[in-house]
This record gives sequence, C-alpha cells and structure tokens, in this order.
Amino acid sequence: MPNKFRSDSTPDAAPAPTRDGDAASSIASRSDSGGGLPNARKLASGPSADALDATPWAASGAEPQTAEKVHAALTRTSTGHEDLRELEAGLDSLQSDAARKHRIDWSRVLLPVAALVVLVLVWQFYVSLGVKRRDLVPGPLDVLGQLGVLWGDAKLQEAVWTSLQRGIVGFLISVAIATPVGLLLAQVAPLRRAFGPLISGLQVLPSVAWVPAAIIWFGLTDATVYFVVFMGAIPSIINGLISGVDQIPPQYRRVGTVLGANRLQMAIQIILPAALPGYLGGLKQGWAFSWRSLMAAEIIAVGGTIGFGLGSLLDQGRVLSDMTIVMAAILLILGVGILIELLVFGPIEKRLLRSRGLLAGSTR
Repeated sequence: MPNKFRSDSTPDAAPAPTRDGDAASSIASRSDSGGGLPNARKLASGPSADALDATPWAASGAEPQTAEKVHAALTRTSTGHEDLRELEAGLDSLQSDAARKHRIDWSRVLLPVAALVVLVLVWQFYVSLGVKRRDLVPGPLDVLGQLGVLWGDAKLQEAVWTSLQRGIVGFLISVAIATPVGLLLAQVAPLRRAFGPLISGLQVLPSVAWVPAAIIWFGLTDATVYFVVFMGAIPSIINGLISGVDQIPPQYRRVGTVLGANRLQMAIQIILPAALPGYLGGLKQGWAFSWRSLMAAEIIAVGGTIGFGLGSLLDQGRVLSDMTIVMAAILLILGVGILIELLVFGPIEKRLLRSRGLLAGSTR
C-alpha cells in the first residue's frame, strides 16, 4: 500500500504521548485503526525502549543506523506524519533481507554449475557403459560437436533468434490482452462467474490441440504460431492475476473507497500493485505455457512461410534420425527457458519479495 494512503488516513488530532511506552502504544493503536504500520504492536508490547538496541535487531541482520532510527521514532514526544513515515521506513528496512542485499552469494552460481557438471558426468558414464548404440544415445562430446556444426552453418543462430523473437512478442501481446481481462473478471462478479470456468478450462487444455485448427484457419504462416502462443499464455496470466486479487486484504479496498478512488483508480493504483505477487506467478506460468506452445506449433506446422525455429530444428533431427541434432535442439530449448528465468523473472521476483520484507528466512 502506498504511503500516501496510510499517512493521510492518520488523524492529526491524536494526543501527543508524554512517555516512551505511551508513544509506542499510540503508534500500535494507530496501526490497528488502519495506519498499516507493521509490527508496531510487537514493538509497543516489548519490555522497554532500551531493549530495541538488543539482540533482535542484530538477529534480523539490520544495520545499527536503522535500529537507531526506529528507536528514535518510537521514543520521540511527538508522532507527527514525518515521524510515522520514518518509523514505517525503518520497520520495512528491518523486515527486508538487508544482510544478503549487500553481498554476492556465490553459491547461486557455483551450485548450479556443479549440478550441471554432475549431470554431464552421469550422462557420459551412461554412454560409456554401452547400453545403447551411440547413434541412439550420443555422448556430450557428440552433441557439442553437432552444436559446433550447426553454428558454422548459421542454423543455430537462426533457430534460436526465430523462436526467441516469436516467444517474446507473443508473450508481451498476451500480457497486454490478459491483464485488463483479468482485472475486469476479478472486479466484476457476474463476469467471473460466467467466464471463470471457461478460462480455467482453457488453461488445462493442451495448447498443441489448437495447432490443427490454427493451420486450417491461418495456413502455414506465423499467425498460426502466434495464435497457439496466445491460447497457451493468456488463460494462465488471467488466472494468476485473479488469484493475486483474491489474496488482497479487504482493508485495501476500504482505504481506497474512503480516499475517494473510482473503479479505475482502485484497479490500477490499489488492486494491481497489491496483487503483484500472484500476478507475477501468473506471468511466469504464462511464459512457460507460451514457450511450450511455441515449440509444439513449430514442430507440427512446418513449411510455408513459417521460419526455421528450434521446434523446426527438433523436427529436422527426427526426420533425419540424427539424435545429435535432436539432443542439441532439446538442450537449446531448455537453455533458453533457464536463461529467461534467471535473467528476467528471477530478479524481478526477488526484488518484489525484498521490497515487501518477504525474503528473510527464505531459501532463495
């Protein structure tokens, strides 16, 4: 919730406390009446103001300056708007994962690399046992050599660029369509009751089922691929946004109503920001569905004016009965999905959780 809603809703005529304990109790009572100050009651119910400098602050990983600011805000003889803002900022900082924010966690790099090395070694060990012929189960070096050949022929670059471009464009258009639809369904009960089951059914329906219909409607063109991507991503994004809206505390809407927000302002400035965690989960799932739908469409719809993507490369390996091409295409599809998660959704989700004080104690 933005600070302007919380600070403006604080009565100006509140009597100024005269003692440290009274100040903390006053702040706790304001938080109960809609002030939205987290943990104020816990701070007010502590044994004394001097305990604020003790081990709880050190255990949370907070900086000494932050603890001093909170302590000063609680022990002042006046609790005006500026004091409340300073207290909220201090509490938010104490709840955030400040200790991990200022250092590089090398385990996030070394552990995935170690896991990848172990998998490659297991793969090579299985190939060396000779259970299957090398043309059926190629080794890591065979696949790496095939990747070098595809790079030299410029097929690898063309396939990755074509699929990545289609996936990103299709996903962004899906977001532009699904976001207003999701907000509308989440806000209007009759529409949600009418179309909610249909949206859930479309999410369950495998996207590959749309490929034959799309080929008949649009032919062997890029429109076929984009249509399949839309049908895979849009339902997931809509359901994720609706789920995020359902988890919003009712006090948020009441505060917006008291401040005179209309339905559009309520949806854009209050509902959507508050529903970001669920919305982001829907976006991640929507991207996963769109990427899978894209691969299915590229494998089935081959020829015409459709460009050469990773799905086409995979199908080419099947036609040629060349498992090195098949394995190379599978690894490229997997690699693109992992990079999108690590470079796009992972940092966004981590920043969102940190800003809301939800990273402390997590395994991220």
